[in-house]
Amino acid sequence: MDEILLDRTADGVATLTLARPRVKNAISIPMWEELRRIFQQVSETETDRVLVVTGSGGSFCAGAELSAEMVSGAHPLNAMQPVNQAALALHEVAKPTIAKVNGDAVGAGMNLALGCDLVVAGESARFSQIFARRALSVDFGGTWLLPRLVGMHKAKELAFFGDILSARDAERVGVVNRVVPDAELDDFVADWAARLAAGPTLALQMTKKMLSNAFSVGLAEALHAEATSQSVNFASKDTKEGVLAFVEKRPPVFRGR
Repeated sequence: MDEILLDRTADGVATLTLARPRVKNAISIPMWEELRRIFQQVSETETDRVLVVTGSGGSFCAGAELSAEMVSGAHPLNAMQPVNQAALALHEVAKPTIAKVNGDAVGAGMNLALGCDLVVAGESARFSQIFARRALSVDFGGTWLLPRLVGMHKAKELAFFGDILSARDAERVGVVNRVVPDAELDDFVADWAARLAAGPTLALQMTKKMLSNAFSVGLAEALHAEATSQSVNFASKDTKEGVLAFVEKRPPVFRGR
């Protein structure tokens, strides 16, 4: 599909680019299935060690492409299934994910960004849970993501009013990790992606999973998961390399196993 591009580098960085700049990268119905497929493919591809999600043409994503057919469709619940499957597939990507937000990220586009592990925005980026302005309720995981990121009352404010947040305001309320000048966005994200790709893949995957589960488990269960993960790490070549590099006072070279 030429509306979603996937590029890979030799060092393990996969970059997914939404390529519909004419409509600010709004996601059409066929694109949801393609997104799900790509998310699953990256998760299962050993040589992919980090995923960057971005948009082309000065926009990140304007959310779902709305049409009269969607409103008048006989089975709107069925039409939401590809949307939900794509959101879940993004959440389940085993590798670290970074949203590189250049321009507008609204509606499902904002939640596409928030569904990534890290969000880096250019200073001209804008965010909005615009659903209510279209007489829609929040989707693409926003009702699950927002309260965890900003707290319940702030989540309801963002969802009820659909106000536009500047990049700095988004950083202030906790939905963006970093805001950088637009001209520095590519280099900044490339640096973060390279650092993650060079990291201990197995350890990062297990840490990601445990953090993602943090609000649904008790302390005892979390501690058990930590102990289990460390036992796996101690048997890995990367942990042996990390310890040896520490002893030898040199940077470690992780191979992802």
